[in-house]
Amino acid sequence: MTTIEKTAGVPAPRSEGDSAPLLEVRDLHVEFHTRDGVAKAVNGVNYTVAAGETLAVLGESGSGKSVTAQAIMGILDMPPGRIPQGEILFRGKDMLKMSGEERRKIRGQKIAMIFQDALSSLNPVLSVGYQLGEMFRVHQGASRKEAKAKSIELMDKVKIPAASARVNDYPHQFSGGMRQRIMIAMALALEPDLIIADEPTTALDVTVQAQVMDLLAELQREFQMGLILITHDLGVVADVADKIAVMYAGRIVETAPVHELYKRPAHPYTRGLLDSIPRLDQKGQELYAIKGLPPNLLKVPAGCAFNPRCPKADDICRTDTPPLLQVTERDGSELTGRGSACHFWKETIHG
Repeated sequence: MTTIEKTAGVPAPRSEGDSAPLLEVRDLHVEFHTRDGVAKAVNGVNYTVAAGETLAVLGESGSGKSVTAQAIMGILDMPPGRIPQGEILFRGKDMLKMSGEERRKIRGQKIAMIFQDALSSLNPVLSVGYQLGEMFRVHQGASRKEAKAKSIELMDKVKIPAASARVNDYPHQFSGGMRQRIMIAMALALEPDLIIADEPTTALDVTVQAQVMDLLAELQREFQMGLILITHDLGVVADVADKIAVMYAGRIVETAPVHELYKRPAHPYTRGLLDSIPRLDQKGQELYAIKGLPPNLLKVPAGCAFNPRCPKADDICRTDTPPLLQVTERDGSELTGRGSACHFWKETIHG
C-alpha cells in the first residue's frame, strides 16, 4: 500500500522491516476554542520527513502551516488551543504522549525552530553572543568563556563577517539578513536532527532571500538534518525542497515531489498558486490572483473548502469533502508521492 490511502489520505501502517522516518505526523487535528465558536485550524494533517530530506509546506496565511509546526514543537497556547486527536511521532515515539520534561529534552536538542520575525524573536537587551551561548550554558553546562567561543564558532558557520568582533553586538545592530542568520545559528547550536523553518525569508529582499535559502541548504547537507520549510512563496522552495505539501483551510490538499508539482499540479488551488508567480515572459500583463479569500475557520464551507474560489467547482464539491487520493497516470500507474484532495484531479493534472 502506498503512503497515500485510497480513501482517507492517512499514511499506511509500516511493517517491522520498514525504517521509521525521522518525523511522522498522523491525522493531526488542532482546534481553538473562542467566544465565537471552535476554529479547526488543522484538520487531519499527515506527512513524513526523513533524515536529510526537505519538506516544503505551502499555503496562504491561515492555512494551518504554522499551527502544525507549533504543535510539533509543543509551543501551542493551550488553552485556547487543543489537540483532540492525532500522533506526532519523532523517531517512532509519540511526542503527544510524553511528559513536559521529555518534550523539553527534545525541543532545541533534537528539533529546533527558526521563527519568521528575527527581530521580535531575539531579546533586544541581550547581546547575540549571550543569547547564542545560553543554549550551551543551559543544555550542556558550558562556562561563559566556553559558551562565547562556541557562539563565535556558530556565527562563523552561518557566515556572519567579523564574528569575534560582533559577538557582543545587540540584535538592532544587525541587518535583517544577518539577524536571520543568527536565528539559524541558534537553531543549529545543539546540532538537532530536524529543523522547522517558519517563513525564514519573510521581509527580506530577493537577493538576501536567496542567500539565506542557500545557507540553509548547505548546512542541511553538512549536518544531514531533516528540514520542514514553511512558506507561502513557491519561488523560494523550487531549488531546495525534495517534496511539497500544499495546505488549505487546515488540510493537505496536494502532495508531490517538488519538480513534479511545478510541472503538473493536481489541484486547482496549487495551479492558482503557481499561476500567481510573476514571470519574465509575461511583462506588462496583469498578474493572476486567486479570487476571493481563504475561509473563516469558524465557518468552513461544506464539501471542499476551496469550492467558493475554485474555477472547476461543481455540485459535488459543495457537498462532499474530497479525500487525499493517490494520483495516477492516464493508464492507471501510480505516481510516487503524489496525492490530491480534489474531485477533479484527473482533469487538473491531465487536462
